[in-house]
Amino acid sequence: MTYTISGNYLAACSCAVVCGCSVDAQPRDPRGGTECCGTAVFHINEGRLDDTDLGGVDFAFYNEFPSHLTAGDWKVGVVIDSGASDAQAAAVGRILSGEEGGPFGELAQFIGEFLGSERGEVSLTDGEHPGLNVAGHSRLTYEPLLGADGTPTTVKNAMFGFSTEYGIGKASGTSSAFGLTFDPAYGETADFVFSSEQEAGAPKGR
Repeated sequence: MTYTISGNYLAACSCAVVCGCSVDAQPRDPRGGTECCGTAVFHINEGRLDDTDLGGVDFAFYNEFPSHLTAGDWKVGVVIDSGASDAQAAAVGRILSGEEGGPFGELAQFIGEFLGSERGEVSLTDGEHPGLNVAGHSRLTYEPLLGADGTPTTVKNAMFGFSTEYGIGKASGTSSAFGLTFDPAYGETADFVFSSEQEAGAPKGR
């Protein structure tokens, strides 16, 4: 079975700006904590798993990383938008679990506990302050960091990343899902492409 999905995402976590997870560093939050709790919402513009069209599906990925990423023992949970059909939700669930290979298949080895999958309203918001919303769980806004020329600061070619290059910034709001509650500080956003055909070294999860 093969899949390809592409679209855009926005992620936020408890790490102080800049989050070190992308380079497999020990997480640090503004209070000196040493774990990373976060969420990322993905909007699939185009994609499919075999004959299942996944265009238009939104989903949220929640995480707790107790140490640097390759130490493992991750806790993860998933919320799939209630507007997705049962077939679409099942297909997204298989991709995120790693069953269908690709980057999520590579990351499955680090998961220590799967906290569950829910259905609910999931969306990204545009405007002056873009953000994400997972009804009943998370409402976050994002402000990009800007370089000397006034354009967004980016990270490129990170060891762990949802994209080969992504914008970084500050996040604010509230989030609580699957027993993971955190105050967001760091945020990032970019377009993404995930495929079952991606090889080791291709863009991976944060």
